[in-house]
Amino acid sequence: MIVAIDGPSGSGKSSMAKRVAKELGLHYLDTGAMYRAVAFLALERRIDLNDADALESIALNDKIEFVHDEGEAIAKAVKIAGIDCTKQIRTPEIDKAVSPVATCAKVRSALVNQQRQIGALHNTVMEGRDIGTVVFPNAEVKIFMTASAEERAKRRYLQNQNRGMTTLSYEEILEDINRRDRVDSTRDTSPLKAADDAIMLDTTNMTKDEVCEFIKNAYLAVAKSN
Repeated sequence: MIVAIDGPSGSGKSSMAKRVAKELGLHYLDTGAMYRAVAFLALERRIDLNDADALESIALNDKIEFVHDEGEAIAKAVKIAGIDCTKQIRTPEIDKAVSPVATCAKVRSALVNQQRQIGALHNTVMEGRDIGTVVFPNAEVKIFMTASAEERAKRRYLQNQNRGMTTLSYEEILEDINRRDRVDSTRDTSPLKAADDAIMLDTTNMTKDEVCEFIKNAYLAVAKSN
């Protein structure tokens, strides 16, 4: 089974998908980390982020690896071209660089193929922008997870503080989230939108425990019916 969790930047998809996967004993794939890894390597190589062919070359030829401890479904590290980029892909610099990479049709095509191959191997919780609409349109469970831009900026700000990243103010993060929302929802290739059959989940006034239970119950209801 595939649990597809889509939603805008800062909605908490990654942390919640990891928790749901762990509690249900499912595999977890962070598709956003794949785009971030490509962005990271492009910056490392000083590649123009508007150079679609160069970005595609990275997506096709530089292996993205999720490193797991034995028996663990959730990866402990992300590598691209053999470089551990786990921490680097979560920096404000990559937050800004990932949008042009994610809007590149050639990159998306290359990475979607990889995501489908990985998802076919396990019962998987997969999160991103277009999992339920493009990557796995026949996913058994589809959640579109969102929150107000202000709440998402607050969460990202606190997350950055906890990671020791104190260079960006709340106002700057809010501006960036609004920018990414515009880019993600208006791009020509796989724009951010809810699948017609997705369950809409506004987490603005929900606790993490409430969100987790909601998604787990949606999964268990489908699993029981099958």
